[in-house]
Amino acid sequence: MLLEVREVSMQFGGLKALDEVSLHVEDGAIKGLIGPNGSGKTTLFNVISGFYKPTQGKLFLEGEEITGRPPHALARNGIARTFQGTLFFEKRSLIDNVLLALQAPQGDIIWSVLSSKRERTQIQRAEELLDFVGLRDLKAELVENIPIGLRHLLEIGRVVASGPKIVLLDEPSAGLNPTEIAQLMQIIRRIRDLGITVFIVEHNMKVIMDLSESISVLDMGAKVADATPDEIRTDPRVIECYLGSDLDSC
Repeated sequence: MLLEVREVSMQFGGLKALDEVSLHVEDGAIKGLIGPNGSGKTTLFNVISGFYKPTQGKLFLEGEEITGRPPHALARNGIARTFQGTLFFEKRSLIDNVLLALQAPQGDIIWSVLSSKRERTQIQRAEELLDFVGLRDLKAELVENIPIGLRHLLEIGRVVASGPKIVLLDEPSAGLNPTEIAQLMQIIRRIRDLGITVFIVEHNMKVIMDLSESISVLDMGAKVADATPDEIRTDPRVIECYLGSDLDSC
């Protein structure tokens, strides 16, 4: 397995946001993570990516313990993630933002990317990544001028630019129209085809059911199910935590 979460708990004062959660993500897989609002999904992503140190439990990447490592160290180890609220250099172009991501893994000074001495190979690579997410025609556009849905695609391009082993996608379909969602699903499959493992949080059940090979379900900070999409659709515990939603139609 690529990633293992072993009996992880996360406590904030009297609130237990995660309660002894254990799960694993196989190398080369697309793994889904679902649950009602407040179930602990983003908290778990924050733990895995180093923004929170778990109150208890351990994390392993390719068998090596990574518990408590800071985000920049985990990024070097191969863990990349997107966020529900995307952060960019708003006054710079799309291609500039991807160039920054290309430079970051080498530890170079961020502003060197914005100088006039860019390597042609870096620019070509940035253009390829924008093409990968369907944004090459907008490469010169300022980020502040593009809608939220396209920002999600740009952020996916940025995380792929870092050359990760696994990407954590947090609600990537938010703000996308049906055509863009179909494009997003193609992009995620292509990421997996590149040999990059995908761990995805989504509220869009069609996206999660169509993409994932296995799905973990959280409710009130605890894991209540971990199975294939077909098994998840009919699991009474999952239906109950989704307030009676009929997942069989997804």
